[in-house]
Amino acid sequence: MNTPPSSPGAVRTDGSAVRIGVLVPLTRPGWVDAGRHLLAGLELAVREVNDAGGIVGRPLELVVRDTAADPRRAAAAVDELAHLGVAALAGEYHSVVARAAAARADALGLPFLCSSAVLDALTDEPTEWVARLSPPQSRGWRIYADFLLGAGHSRIAVAAQPSVYWAAGTRILRDHLAPRGGTVIELDMSAPTPAAVCDQLVDHRATALLLLVGHPEPAVPIVKSVRGDRRLAEIMIGAPAGQPEFAEWATLLGDDGAGVPFLRYLPERLGPLGARVEETLRERLDAAPSFVAFEGYDTVSVLAELLRSHGTDRARIAESWPRVAVEGTRGQIQFSRTPGISVWQWAGTPVQVVDRDPAEPDRFRIRHTG
Repeated sequence: MNTPPSSPGAVRTDGSAVRIGVLVPLTRPGWVDAGRHLLAGLELAVREVNDAGGIVGRPLELVVRDTAADPRRAAAAVDELAHLGVAALAGEYHSVVARAAAARADALGLPFLCSSAVLDALTDEPTEWVARLSPPQSRGWRIYADFLLGAGHSRIAVAAQPSVYWAAGTRILRDHLAPRGGTVIELDMSAPTPAAVCDQLVDHRATALLLLVGHPEPAVPIVKSVRGDRRLAEIMIGAPAGQPEFAEWATLLGDDGAGVPFLRYLPERLGPLGARVEETLRERLDAAPSFVAFEGYDTVSVLAELLRSHGTDRARIAESWPRVAVEGTRGQIQFSRTPGISVWQWAGTPVQVVDRDPAEPDRFRIRHTG
């Protein structure tokens, strides 16, 4: 998919556009709501860059490709975008897809600013070509584990589908919880009927169930089944990967979808820039913007600053990750090397555990911050 370029706004130039390649999941089995929010943030920031004069008088343009949550499709898109001459690559929500894109970008020497994917091992070896705005999974999921312990949960069941991402999350939880008296119980998902999940929760005497599964299937049927089982009236359902963030969750589950804590990457209070962007994104999306939309906006803010300072030379852009200092919607963005992380990492990403308020499911409650 290729979206038309954003309006050049105040740009008055006959110069060719500066192009950024964008990877987003816009069709199933990708997480379409996440892709839509990510793209909305990217497009808003491009519009504002162009309204302010573009990149030294040249309009900024997005060249968008739909990954549909397919790593092979993403890798092919990176090859195509590199051939088209984009200055840099941006986006992607799904961690496994972003990993494939990062590997290809590294091989081609194409700067890639990953907006949303959190998998620690975004590349096999340290790379100078890739930077990331979202926190590494190890940081976010440890914060989530601390929330579980603080809420009194020590027997935690995980319903996890086969995936590098879900396996990494389970390992992070177990490694963090075990020394603190917590137990992680892996449920048998080889025949993951909702009724079977409920029976396993009862057998294991779990007090919390974490959904490390796809959305809407099988997450939504599992939630409905657990909520309807009287034996599990006291169990907490959690979704650290963020399934309840988007409106589709509330639409499909109604009241059953409230009180399900998840990770969100926003500060407790937005500053002036974040508040202004939130208002504009709300109008564009006709809904409250998710943290993913802010990630999209911040991605373009960083790349635009690099392009203004260093032009479209890919090597110069990549060399400049450690010198970035950009005011984003969620704080000052700077990249550094983090132990165990192979890419340039924004270490200051805010992390919250939130849920939908059972009394008012359209309102989010902050349950824990890290």
